[in-house]
Amino acid sequence: MHLKIHNMAGHLIRRLHQISTSVFQNGMKRHQHDCTAVQFAALQAISTKPNQDQATVAGLIAYDRATIGGVIDRLEAKGLVLRSVNKRDRRAKELILTKKGNETLHSMMPIVEKLQLDMLAGLSKSEQVEFLRLAEKLAKNANHLSRAPLIFPEDNNTPI
Repeated sequence: MHLKIHNMAGHLIRRLHQISTSVFQNGMKRHQHDCTAVQFAALQAISTKPNQDQATVAGLIAYDRATIGGVIDRLEAKGLVLRSVNKRDRRAKELILTKKGNETLHSMMPIVEKLQLDMLAGLSKSEQVEFLRLAEKLAKNANHLSRAPLIFPEDNNTPI
């Protein structure tokens, strides 16, 4: 049976999110990594911009600022992230990866890159490029509609 929603953008985007989450979780489990997609994104953001606070990391990965603390708590409990007090603002905590965090991120990167191809299976190379181009365009143009917009700190905390 074909429902009208089966051709609606919102339904298809939700389904693609379900599929990508499943592919990521299964791939991580298969390689003995206890890491969610959001945790991986946070690790990658902290690695790229060390000594940033949680709010900045949340903006870099377009994640809710109110719940990023729990993500960082879990990464810290796994020994992957260290928090330290910001010298300029004692209320803020700066984040860096531990040695174990760097090693874990480094070992996960090729796995995550391969999983991206698994998520795009069924599309030709040119279709994959076009899909990613269009998905990025949609995400950028609708960024202001998100409750957790993508924010680059060098842009003075303005959403892209």
